[in-house]
Amino acid sequence: MIFSSINFVIFFLITFFLYFTVKSKYRWLVLLSASYFYYMSWSFKYAILLLTITIISFILAKLIDREKNNSHKKRYLCLSLFLNLGILFMFKYFNFFNDIFSLVLTKMNIPQVVPNFKLLMPLGISFYTFQITGYMIDVYKGRIKAERNFGVFALFVSFFPQIVAGPIQRGNEFLYQFYQKRQLDLVKIKEGLILILWGLFKKIAISDKLGIYVNKIYNNPYDYSGIILIIATLLFSIQLYCDFSGYSDIAIGYAKILGFQLKTNFDRPYFAKSIQEFWRRWHISLSTWFRDYLYIPLGGNRVSRIRSYLNIFVVFLLSGLWHGANWTYVVWGAIHGLYLIIYQSFKKADGGYTVKKMQPLKFQKLKDFICIVVTFSIVTFAWIFFRANKISDAIYIVKNLFTDVGHIFDIHYVGKLLIEIGLTKYDCILMFIPVLILFMIQIGQKENTVPEFITNKPLIIRWSIYYLLIFSIILLGGYGNAESTQFIYSQF
Repeated sequence: MIFSSINFVIFFLITFFLYFTVKSKYRWLVLLSASYFYYMSWSFKYAILLLTITIISFILAKLIDREKNNSHKKRYLCLSLFLNLGILFMFKYFNFFNDIFSLVLTKMNIPQVVPNFKLLMPLGISFYTFQITGYMIDVYKGRIKAERNFGVFALFVSFFPQIVAGPIQRGNEFLYQFYQKRQLDLVKIKEGLILILWGLFKKIAISDKLGIYVNKIYNNPYDYSGIILIIATLLFSIQLYCDFSGYSDIAIGYAKILGFQLKTNFDRPYFAKSIQEFWRRWHISLSTWFRDYLYIPLGGNRVSRIRSYLNIFVVFLLSGLWHGANWTYVVWGAIHGLYLIIYQSFKKADGGYTVKKMQPLKFQKLKDFICIVVTFSIVTFAWIFFRANKISDAIYIVKNLFTDVGHIFDIHYVGKLLIEIGLTKYDCILMFIPVLILFMIQIGQKENTVPEFITNKPLIIRWSIYYLLIFSIILLGGYGNAESTQFIYSQF
């Protein structure tokens, strides 16, 4: 069941009714049952794996919390990390590293005897593994007490709105919410419905439509060059953002209707004025996880400049690898690591001189605009490696990206190219209008959330936005015989 399916809506309505019907002390049981039912709808056997990991982690967390001897506590933590990360490695990375090892042995004329596994990766394993790992480290560090109620801990791990693709929750931010008594809150229900509508709009009206053409070009890159590759890369940049932030909005919206507050995962990242700011706005739950549980323990920026740069690079290499066992993700992570290192080097060398010199108001807006365009451009360039099926595909795209860039303002030439890939004027309009709506709403919301931005508008404007979003979803959801597809980040 995906969020944009009728089956999920029916499932959620039943869960919502049962949750607010039973007594408060049994509500966690309703959510736990619903969460495992939801997960088992994808795979029963991997639900057993999830339960097994949950049981082991629950026991080890209690042992860590109870143990007074620091060396024993560390052993329990290491055992937990070994088991959780080891299972993630076996399902997600074993074949990748086994292939590398096999290649090295082949070069040395040594036969390789270890076969690859033929296993499907459990849904959401990267997300719930990191959520459990963060929880175990927090218990070890004494930031939180180990959860005593197994059912509540199991719900913390498997909460159905966010288990597939986050946001990754922290124990101190989320566990206590399962103990709060709740009544129907019409304000939260309204905010949740707006977020769900906004997320569905981004997913169905934008991401799924753009994905049709992005897939066509990126799955056959050698058939294209120049402007078409530039357009496909720009479309993917928008597609990925709308797909993943759309999922996060829907997840946060469903949780809010039930009375729960999930972590904000996106904050208009394509309006970032620097690569550092981009990573404060993009996939916030993961970027802060790497900051708190890897970058800071490695020494962060409290060490020498070279060491801090190395820490940044290691974090982004692992961040790339987290997304998938493919060299394309590793290179993507390395590119962003280099971006951050260059940015930090320039900032330290410049000492803020350029910023101070351009501080007058008449230059500030121009400076901000240039910074946003530059940041978006380098982020979009890096997405080439994220989307490409192979490194060789990505290299071809980079080499052939600007072969006919001189014609980029020739409307007839560009129009002819678009027709060749099956894009009519009607298709372009149907893609452009939702993206324009997205752009205008995000400009208007500024520091507000989308629900705050919409509900603060006059009645006629508010309902015009609702009808516009609903109409876009209905029209584009059925256009081109393209059904709503699985969310991109569910594969990670």
